[in-house]
Amino acid sequence: MSQHISSRNLDQDTAQEGALQGRIALVAGATRGAGRAQAVELGRAGATVYVTGRTTRASTSEVGRTTETIEETAELVTAAGGTGIAVPTDHLDEEQVRALVERIDKEQGRLDILVNDLWGGEHLLAGSVFGKKSWETPLADGLRILDLGARSHVITAALVLPLLIRSDAPLHVEVTDGTAVSNRRYRENMYYDLAKNAPIRLAFGWGQELAEYGGTAVAVSPGFLRSEQMLTHFGVTEENWRDAIAQEPAFAIAESPQYLGRAVAALAADPDRADRWNGRSTSSGELAKTYGVRDVDGSQPDAWAYFEDVVFGTKDASADEYR
Repeated sequence: MSQHISSRNLDQDTAQEGALQGRIALVAGATRGAGRAQAVELGRAGATVYVTGRTTRASTSEVGRTTETIEETAELVTAAGGTGIAVPTDHLDEEQVRALVERIDKEQGRLDILVNDLWGGEHLLAGSVFGKKSWETPLADGLRILDLGARSHVITAALVLPLLIRSDAPLHVEVTDGTAVSNRRYRENMYYDLAKNAPIRLAFGWGQELAEYGGTAVAVSPGFLRSEQMLTHFGVTEENWRDAIAQEPAFAIAESPQYLGRAVAALAADPDRADRWNGRSTSSGELAKTYGVRDVDGSQPDAWAYFEDVVFGTKDASADEYR
């Protein structure tokens, strides 16, 4: 099992048991990180969860990691109490997405929850595109960032939403990096800035369209995420992640992937979510405060407030004051 969502963490209940029993969810981009955690927490609440991605036990995506697969994610969903179903899917391939929708329709007849957590572009950032002008960024890399961070989201929604609106309370969650408030600050590269702001505006637009169906569309963002790739980058594990603070002081506010997963599961179980969230963007920290969710260590980090106040602001405070 993944070091992030281990059997130890599976014992820490966060969503009300059975709160999503009978609900059908699709988590697009569930191979690892926040996508995997959201799938597992939806399953813990009783949902049947279709999990998609490009890395399987038989093939590896351009991300280049072989240690996490969608089959493993599906097994973790089932181990948590839900039903996990892995469907290999490249969400930039319209025919693959159509086949996915047809399968869910045939097997379930509807979809209640769509979590669009597609990305997989970290390798394009490894050459430090941050701080580069748009014309200094290789065009092919810039366009691929937009494909992975925006175009894949549009393709998925265009083909999945006709099935989602059959639900009596459709929920569409767009996952990105940053909120409408935090992303007023330029994200240091035009392509990345556009890719991570697009889901925020898409959630606003889809919120308008879903309103007449009693639906909710919301953009959510984790904070400084202790994803598998981030832990590898710093050369630490989930058990000793604090050792990375010496390399990056801001890592002191880091949160586990489960934190956003628990928050999104609570959002999905909220009967008043449309009034609270439709068309909005929010963060793991704000959702956690709203629903009383805590991270695996019992903390309640608010990374975006920390960045705004301390990292980019003038407030003299420790990360512990934001946990």
